[in-house]
Amino acid sequence: MKSDQLRIAILSRNRTLYSTKRLIEAIEKRGHRAVVLDHLKCDIVIEQDRPTIFYHGDEVKDVSAVIPRIGASVTFYGAAVVRQFEMMNIPTVVESQALVRSRDKLRSLQILARSNVGMPKTVFTNYSKEVAKIIDSVGGAPLIVKLLEGTQGYGVVLAPTKKAAESMIEAFHSMKARVIVQEFISEAKGADIRAFVIGNRVVGAMKRQGKEGEFRSNIHQGGSGEFIKLSKEERNVALTAAKAMNLTIAGVDLLQSDRGPLVLEVNSSPGLQGIEKATKKDIAIEIVKYVEKMIEQSNDRKKGNRRKIKSDA
Repeated sequence: MKSDQLRIAILSRNRTLYSTKRLIEAIEKRGHRAVVLDHLKCDIVIEQDRPTIFYHGDEVKDVSAVIPRIGASVTFYGAAVVRQFEMMNIPTVVESQALVRSRDKLRSLQILARSNVGMPKTVFTNYSKEVAKIIDSVGGAPLIVKLLEGTQGYGVVLAPTKKAAESMIEAFHSMKARVIVQEFISEAKGADIRAFVIGNRVVGAMKRQGKEGEFRSNIHQGGSGEFIKLSKEERNVALTAAKAMNLTIAGVDLLQSDRGPLVLEVNSSPGLQGIEKATKKDIAIEIVKYVEKMIEQSNDRKKGNRRKIKSDA
């Protein structure tokens, strides 16, 4: 490996996925080496002063930085692997704690509310029997019912009437399924905005429109995406939301409402396919450039610490 060549690990369960392939291409295009590690096949060795990771029986060495692509269903173990890299003093573009926080929908909403960004009215209860009051708290029907564990639009239901909302909420509660009840923003007309944040800037944004008769705009649900130029307010809200979640790479989902942009969710592993197609931008290259900058800053800090130790000696 060349002295100035970085060895960048991508934590991904499938190297053929679009986002993983694009990151590999971008890493190699920048003159570095890409290493794909399936995080579920990483063995974590916890030892005083010598944290290590083994992959297929071999110790993982000489990694310059890590790009986590952790699926929601394996957050627990994926975050543990990221945390181990952190203990090995290897920079990661998504910190383990930020990853865990982003996957907890309720905690995420509480953090976002504290950061003073606009959000749809939301209610979460511990299987309350006061269903009518819950519905009234978000402005009545129509409203949205979301499973706390749902992703990519799955587990999200539109209740068009109060009676339908009561039936849905009671049914979920009877199954001991935890849900949040959220205000329906009718003026959004089945569309939302995905703002892709890297560091302290929005590198691209797309407007996602649900297919006819579908209120969910997720690409995975058949929605379509097209380039959109964000307003200054929308850009600032996206950056504020990502910063509040301590995510340096994030997909921030916004709704356009009569009271300004409202944050729906902040995704810690945003896909590249939809955003690159809609914006015609090489988002993968932007991520790798950020990784290079992150490594440079990490090395500068290490040099600074060594100088401090030397001067204190």
